[in-house]
Amino acid sequence: MKRIFKNFTYSILTMALLLVASCSDDDNGPTTPPEQPMDELNIVETAQGEDSLNSLVAALLKADESSANDLVAALSDENSTFTVLAPSNDAFTDLFARLDGFDSLDDFNSEQLQNLLATILTYHVVSGAAVASTDLTADQSVTTLEGGTLTVSLDGGVFFTDAAGEAAEVIGADVMTANGIVHIIDKVLLPQAALDALSDILLVSITDLAIATPSLSNLVAALQAANGDLPTVLAGDGPFTVFAPTDEAFTTFLEANDFADLAAVPVDVLTQVLLNHVVSGTNLSNDLSTGYISTLSTAGAGENNLSLFVNVTDVVTLNGVSEVSAPDNKAINGVVHIVDAVIGLPNIVDHAVANPDLSSLVGLLTADDDTTFTDLLSGTDTDFTVFAPVNTAFDGFTSENEIDNILSNHVVVGTAALSGGLETGYDITTAATNADGDNLNLYINTDDGVRINGVSSVAAADIVATNGVIHAVDGVIDIPTVVTFATANPDFSTLVGALTELTPDTDFVEILSRTSGGNSDGIDPSFTIFAPTNTALEAQDAIPNFFELEAVLLHHVVAGANIRSEDLTPDGTTPATTLEGDGITVTLPGSGENIADITDGAGNTDIGIIAVDVQAGNGVIHVVNKVLIPDTTN
Repeated sequence: MKRIFKNFTYSILTMALLLVASCSDDDNGPTTPPEQPMDELNIVETAQGEDSLNSLVAALLKADESSANDLVAALSDENSTFTVLAPSNDAFTDLFARLDGFDSLDDFNSEQLQNLLATILTYHVVSGAAVASTDLTADQSVTTLEGGTLTVSLDGGVFFTDAAGEAAEVIGADVMTANGIVHIIDKVLLPQAALDALSDILLVSITDLAIATPSLSNLVAALQAANGDLPTVLAGDGPFTVFAPTDEAFTTFLEANDFADLAAVPVDVLTQVLLNHVVSGTNLSNDLSTGYISTLSTAGAGENNLSLFVNVTDVVTLNGVSEVSAPDNKAINGVVHIVDAVIGLPNIVDHAVANPDLSSLVGLLTADDDTTFTDLLSGTDTDFTVFAPVNTAFDGFTSENEIDNILSNHVVVGTAALSGGLETGYDITTAATNADGDNLNLYINTDDGVRINGVSSVAAADIVATNGVIHAVDGVIDIPTVVTFATANPDFSTLVGALTELTPDTDFVEILSRTSGGNSDGIDPSFTIFAPTNTALEAQDAIPNFFELEAVLLHHVVAGANIRSEDLTPDGTTPATTLEGDGITVTLPGSGENIADITDGAGNTDIGIIAVDVQAGNGVIHVVNKVLIPDTTN
């Protein structure tokens, strides 16, 4: 426990204690009072009988552990008259919360501290009169037994203001006793002598701490100029952790952004910048760890709270731009860490650059001083979702695909999708394209975390920037083939089994993974796949026993063409020839809930396309609800 006290004179205290002690010769302490009317009990007996004053009774006993004090005996003297402002149990709890290093009355464990406690307690006593609440007048000055004064306020209740300018409200007035009157109050009042003694450990609100710190005057001015009455907010319950920029930091910020002064900063921008320095909770420096926490700024995409990257590897840095220079300035409602730079509102590029675990990605995005990606992801015209591979994701990664297209396959344009909004399926398209310029899909699986295309999982979700959101992932998401999508989706597990284990004579995986033409067998991408679901393939009569499975599977593939739904004949039929050799016909629109209907080679017309345009790099998948059967007569 800290015992940091300034030297101060106890003369007032000594005089007060002598005055109290002179009122009684009884040194034996209180005894259990008999059952009797309240006004027949003395002040101490009354307090003992009131559960909400248990802490006050304990404080009197603790103060009396010093040989200089005899408060219990004094306040039990029925030949004297007192008015006592009695702090409630909650009031003492609040006091301990304000004293750094004090958890309870047990921490007043020396005579010096016990005498200080007596100083505080006698500041709640007026000797020689029993003053009812109705006898008080507005702005009345009351001299206490300690020697200091209290000021009365009657605006909206009965209040007593102490030397610190803080008011305690009477929450239980006019409790009559045999030797005076008691008013129960909701706060422990502090005289100037106690304020001086406790100045190094008496916690104030974050706002008051900032006001009292000379190097934070610009911060105080900014808080006053912002929306939302931030000085009042940061003086409230909290708790808050505030990263407080110095005056020099604000000067640098204004110059860097061409603002003449704080008044030139748009109020809404200033407000969000300030809130980006505030985090909920009390986070002391040893509580911080490398990673992301959310600030109170709602300048994030979709008005979500911005993320703040904390790095404690060497010193504590924030978003890679601001360093904690003076940590752990405790306040009654949180903690303030003084920092050397204003933390701006980060976009996606800012977040990526700040995190050393994304340095490999940043290196690729900026290779050869190419600013294409950084310009795109710094833009404010639209939002982005970025699946950002961490450094280890690139270990051993190789691909024949163009690196720029691979990087584009990690970027979703036009939406900021938080992890909670991601759903299993192919709903997302990326900035990557196939040879025709069609944007590629991602397959998201949320059954256990978030997994993408079956090759990469989200390791750190929901890194919120002003123009989007980043999800750090543990694997590079290469340009998918149609095989990638079929393998990633558990609803195609039966199809995958048929393509691999059940058809050993045909290497479907090799064929459907091709990304270039000129193959010796003449089977070249792009491919259009009509992919039956597990339910479709497991239907008992789906595949005639007399027909080869290879032929059935080939009847679901059209080679040499990437046929999307938009390529189908509107309000008509589109014929296509499958790898098996028989033709199929797609009719748009479909019947019932089908997007389109298919007539297969065997003439079956009850086949529906139920999901379209799952775009891979080497083709497109359309999901069907029944197996396509080729012509068994040719």
